[in-house]
Amino acid sequence: MKYPLLLLFLINVLVGIGQKPSHMRNPNDSLKNEAFINTVEQSLKIFYADYVNDLSYDSIISSLKYEPGEIPNFTDEEVCERLQKMNEMTPFKLECNQATISTIRFFARERRSFIRIAMGRSALYFDMYREKLAEYGLPIELRFLSVIESGLRPQVKSKAGALGLWQFMYKTGLYFGLEENSYIDERMDPEKATDAACRYLRQLYGIYGNWDLALAAYNAGPGTVNKAIRKSGNKTTYWAVRPFLPSETQGYVPNFIAAAYLMTYHAEHNIIPLEAKVHNAELDTMCLKQAVHMTTIAKLISWDLEEIKSLNPVYKTTFIPKTKQPRCITGPFQQISLLVSLEDSLYALEKSIYSPDVVTPLVIRDTSIIIPDSTVSQDTTSNLNKKLQYYKVKPGDNLKNISLKYNVSMQQIMEWNGLRTTNIYVGQRLKVYSDEVAVQNQASPSPTNNSTPSPTPKKKYYSVRSGDNFNKIAQKHNMTVSQLQKLNPGVKINRIQVGQKIRVK
Repeated sequence: MKYPLLLLFLINVLVGIGQKPSHMRNPNDSLKNEAFINTVEQSLKIFYADYVNDLSYDSIISSLKYEPGEIPNFTDEEVCERLQKMNEMTPFKLECNQATISTIRFFARERRSFIRIAMGRSALYFDMYREKLAEYGLPIELRFLSVIESGLRPQVKSKAGALGLWQFMYKTGLYFGLEENSYIDERMDPEKATDAACRYLRQLYGIYGNWDLALAAYNAGPGTVNKAIRKSGNKTTYWAVRPFLPSETQGYVPNFIAAAYLMTYHAEHNIIPLEAKVHNAELDTMCLKQAVHMTTIAKLISWDLEEIKSLNPVYKTTFIPKTKQPRCITGPFQQISLLVSLEDSLYALEKSIYSPDVVTPLVIRDTSIIIPDSTVSQDTTSNLNKKLQYYKVKPGDNLKNISLKYNVSMQQIMEWNGLRTTNIYVGQRLKVYSDEVAVQNQASPSPTNNSTPSPTPKKKYYSVRSGDNFNKIAQKHNMTVSQLQKLNPGVKINRIQVGQKIRVK
């Protein structure tokens, strides 16, 4: 778990809120109660939504009254004043000279898209960077170094063979303990590579006692920097040594300063970050006991294979090998939570697909693969011959109690309704194949049995809730983002607001 203290806090709060006198407690009250777990997960989702939707730059851009696409211009004095403010909060000496100002102007004019993309990707890595840099006592501004090294792309490889977020060469990676074999390359592991980069940067600063020279040595190597120092007459500052460095390294520190400046003052320059697909706060990790293919994970819980690959760049292929130290998979909290609950099914499905000599009973329905569990008959296709009913989700419901009402499994309900996770919402209508009649049944194939009878409208609208985005709304209503956007041609998908009506039918 990425945020154990947060989870512990939420659990303590929820336990305190829900505490009853002993004589009033139900005999089934327990920390393992499905409703309780669902409440905790919903609380986490609310926290993540509030965290990831912090758009503080909107107010700055609005106050400056910029037109869309406008490129503002600032004087040298204004740029220098901002650099000075940054200097007051960092041990770096961010020089304001002709080299840095011209580089900042170039980035602000010609590399706006690069900064936008880097800002979007930073949501996935910068929290982790801050944690690692703090662990080693290093300035947090070093997080911007990865921006100019790789553009925050862990799988990018330079012409010289440097790889990963921090662009380690093969031998340097080995020196700092980054393993490589046919299946993995830890230079592409975000956390391990960041840890190695912190150790390397701390070592370089220990050699030069100057962050600018340490950065130059990170780019060109200590040997090259030492030669330049000797040619300069043993000068001890980067700017005095700079003329004697290779041309790429001469631009390296100005590029770093420009990236640091524009990612700090992006709003003032009317640069709007690209929307992040996933934030670091939303991630969780599961370590595997057996070798597994990513395709197996994708099939089991309907998790997009490309997302699995992008969030786990340490693996060269889609195969996750079994090693002495268990290999792990990282993903959004909801996917990892579901995968943990289906761990035994994961290994069984892996064997059934990739080990022909091991027979595991499977039910193949269309393109979905389901492993029967102990609560369901082996011939699960017989469920389709049972009565089709519809259940309208009520406050306090979860998949577990709904499955018990109809004597079916949670996995079956998820499959029948195309659910990727166990999360459901009040008012949602779920298909259920069962001869059982639920207590206080609201299930009916006919909408006329709803509590407030009314003719089914031709158009259906959804009211945006806190934490929603276009992708989540599309998933809730079993649509792609493109399909949802076609229904809402006038809606700006990155600017939806709580309470806004989105057409979903």
